[in-house]
Amino acid sequence: PVIVENKPGANGFIAIDTFKRGATDGHDLIQLDNAHLVIYPHLFKKLPYDPVKDFDPIAPLFKAYFFVGVSANSKYKTVGDIVADAKAHPGALNYGSWSVGNPVHLGAAQLEAMTQTQMTHVVYKETSMLYTAVANGELNFALGTMATAGPLQRAGKIRFIAITSPKRHPAFPDVPTVAESGGPAGYEATGWTTIAAPRGLPKAVQERIQRDIEAALAEPDIRERYVTFGYDVFPTTKEQYMGFISAESAKYAALIKRFNLSLD
Repeated sequence: PVIVENKPGANGFIAIDTFKRGATDGHDLIQLDNAHLVIYPHLFKKLPYDPVKDFDPIAPLFKAYFFVGVSANSKYKTVGDIVADAKAHPGALNYGSWSVGNPVHLGAAQLEAMTQTQMTHVVYKETSMLYTAVANGELNFALGTMATAGPLQRAGKIRFIAITSPKRHPAFPDVPTVAESGGPAGYEATGWTTIAAPRGLPKAVQERIQRDIEAALAEPDIRERYVTFGYDVFPTTKEQYMGFISAESAKYAALIKRFNLSLD
C-alpha cells in the first residue's frame, strides 16, 4: 500500500522539509518536479535543501510537453509569425506564466534566446487567469499543457499553434512542432516529474522501487491515461537519467544567467 501525503505551499519546501525528517529506509519517498532539482538551485541563493546531497532520483514519472497557445482570434498562425513580429517590434510582444522561473516562463524565455528576440514576461496569480488572458487577447501567447490550457482550447477560445517537443503528439497529430511551425530547430521545453528517495538509499532498494514504478507505468490503463493528459513516459537507465538531469540543470543555469533571474 502507498499513502500519499500532500504538503502544499512555499514552492514545495514544506513537503521537502517533511520528507527530510522522515524515514530513510525507502519507505518515505517524495515526488519532485524539474523546478526543485534543476531550476530552483539557480534561482535561489539559499535553498532549504541540497538537490544533490538530500535526494536520490529513482525514476521519472512523466515528461509533459507544452503547447504554444494563442487566442482563437489571434493573427499569429505559426511560431514563425510570433518570431517575425517580435523581431520587428522588440519588447512589444508579451507572454505569461504564473511565476518567475517556472518551466513555462523559462520555456518562453528559451524561445527568446534561441531567436534573439526581446519579449515581455507577465506574471499572473493563477493559471486560470493566465490562460483567460491568452483567450481574450491580453497576452500574445503562453505555453501550456493539455491540463492547464486544454479546457479553453477545447472550448474554442485558444488555438494551439505548436508543441514544444521534438515530434508531434499522438493526441494532437495536426499540431506541428515548434520547428515545423517556423520556430528554431532543436527547440524543446518540458516539465517533468520524478520519484526520489533519501540520499544514500541502498542500491538494491532503489532498484526494487525503480522496477515497481516502471511496471506500473507500463500498464495499458496508465499509458492510455498519460496520452489523455499529454504526458510521455521516458524510461531510461539510472545513468542516462542522471545525465538527463545534469543536462537540464546546465540548460536552465544558462537561461537564468542570461535573463538575470533571481527569487531572493
